[in-house]
Amino acid sequence: MTALPVSPDTPALAEPDVVPVTTRDGARFELLLLAPASSPRHVLYWLPALGVPAKHYLPLATALAADGVAVVLHEWRGIGSSDRRAGRRCDWGYRELLEVDLPAGLAAARARWPQAVFHIGGHSLGGQVSCLYAALHPTAFAGIVLVASGAPYWRRFRRGAAIGSAYVLAPWLARLCGHLPGRRIGFGGNEARGVIADWARSGRSGRYAAAGMTVDFEQRLSELQQPVMALRLRDDWFGPSASLEWLLGKMPRSTHEVGVIEPADLAGHPADHFTWMKTPAEIAARIAHWVDRRNTAFATPNPHSS
Repeated sequence: MTALPVSPDTPALAEPDVVPVTTRDGARFELLLLAPASSPRHVLYWLPALGVPAKHYLPLATALAADGVAVVLHEWRGIGSSDRRAGRRCDWGYRELLEVDLPAGLAAARARWPQAVFHIGGHSLGGQVSCLYAALHPTAFAGIVLVASGAPYWRRFRRGAAIGSAYVLAPWLARLCGHLPGRRIGFGGNEARGVIADWARSGRSGRYAAAGMTVDFEQRLSELQQPVMALRLRDDWFGPSASLEWLLGKMPRSTHEVGVIEPADLAGHPADHFTWMKTPAEIAARIAHWVDRRNTAFATPNPHSS
């Protein structure tokens, strides 16, 4: 994804704190932290969409901090500040994201705000991975926030046959090139073969799994009890209502609060998969209200639980 154009409706961005993180396998990346003036009670750990650098969510983080919620912007391996780049000699999948990178990032974030209540959330693939990580660590978060997200199962899309074909072609192309050349084809970033294989598998089957992990994600998701807030963009064909419903249906024991974002909520801009990132004030306000309303009684989790 290329840099988003600056909108005249976008508020001035706050300067984030930059926290370097080194994982147990030596990978390095930076977290971007934004917080309200007072010590935060609530922190949202945010996962970007596929191929999107963390810095593109600074408008959202700025608006949330103004509404009293601290935000930690995670950086995907291979993107932005990450010192890794996907290629024939450098590959990874969901396992590294879930077992290596996220624990390291969350440990650094909790060290900054040890008394705060943490939520996890994300955009598109980031929302999906948030659910998977919360399912692996069911006591670590007060809730899950999804924006423009949903499961990629091909049967839940209007152009399902074409999307199903993409789930066959994308892993083949990634193997051929050594990575998925997302910058060239206009989808995601330059993505690791393993990430594309795990993503495409879930798109074909409708079930989550990760190479190298024996955990039954479907069972873990079915047991999850954390509340979920999901905001769907009205004109988002990447995240239609059926896709979101499929993802939420995997978490029947969680309470779900679903809202729809219209162009009127975005200063008249299209309510699609990416444009909302330029004018996120209404989305931030809804998230902040939900976080404050639903989770004030949540006990501070053990900082070592994630």
